[in-house]
Amino acid sequence: MLVDFYQLGATPPEQVIASIAEKLLTQDGRLIIVAEDEGTLSRLDRLLWDQGAASFLPHGIAGGADDARQPILLTTTPDAPNLARNILIADGQWREASLAYDRVFYLFDDATLEGARLAWKLLSGREGVERRYWANESGKWVKKG
Repeated sequence: MLVDFYQLGATPPEQVIASIAEKLLTQDGRLIIVAEDEGTLSRLDRLLWDQGAASFLPHGIAGGADDARQPILLTTTPDAPNLARNILIADGQWREASLAYDRVFYLFDDATLEGARLAWKLLSGREGVERRYWANESGKWVKKG
């Protein structure tokens, strides 16, 4: 399994989330986006709707009747009723349950940097876990580790 750590810096998290979600959809992937705060999920819901007619990202907020059909599901828990194999942690709070997925996208900023460092260390040497660290330099994501 692959864990991609994205240090946001000045990059708005919504921009990164939309980009990752769009790329996964083009590969017929499914995704859950996890954040503890429901306000964050509501903002992401609006963002994914407002991508424009040409780039609408089909999604839903967990708890609806069609959760299993959603290619992108916004949720407060790491459960995937949509059978996603990809999880995006949008709030910088590592969840050990993420290791049940094939791929984890872990977004963090300055406020959650210490938690990201701890998660990086905890995953070090774990069998079957590959870690990658990405930083945004001049508008491009550069692999640092």
